[in-house]
Amino acid sequence: MCTTDQRGFSLIELLVFIVVVGIAVTGVLSVYSLNARSSADPMVQKQALAIAESLIEEVLGQSYTYCYPDDANVETAQNSSQCATPPVVWPQPGTSPYSNTQPYDSVLDYDGFNMPAPPGIKDLSGMPIAGLGGYSALVQVKPAGAFNGIPAGETLIVTVTVNGPGNQSVTLSSYRTRYAPNF
Repeated sequence: MCTTDQRGFSLIELLVFIVVVGIAVTGVLSVYSLNARSSADPMVQKQALAIAESLIEEVLGQSYTYCYPDDANVETAQNSSQCATPPVVWPQPGTSPYSNTQPYDSVLDYDGFNMPAPPGIKDLSGMPIAGLGGYSALVQVKPAGAFNGIPAGETLIVTVTVNGPGNQSVTLSSYRTRYAPNF
């Protein structure tokens, strides 16, 4: 009596198993490879975020009053009629009355502020910062309308957009409310 107690896989079953596992591994590796190629470079993203945070802090640290910053009554005026010189109604269509003036001493001065690449990001003296030539920054200052019970015209929204190498972009927005008469 001859018993054939067979255990294991046949050659065909083994080949089918190898093909199925090979296809699955190839699919997983191709997804991983695509993710690795298209993911943001963390250093570029962190640098863009640091630039955006620095710019938005600089802008929000400036005054936002009823009068021009060099007006004699800037620190005491509680509305625009109390300014020593008549204030410009802002915003005018497509432009801020302060836009890109020197020195930047009001939040409104920064509307349209742009650091294109190249030369890229500059320091306070206007010199390009080494290693940041591939980055650009744009600041927009717009009226926010009525905000949280504060009447329209008293609040601005400041938006800073920084673009870095590899089409990496960071956008930060913040509100700035007029604190009269001192700020």
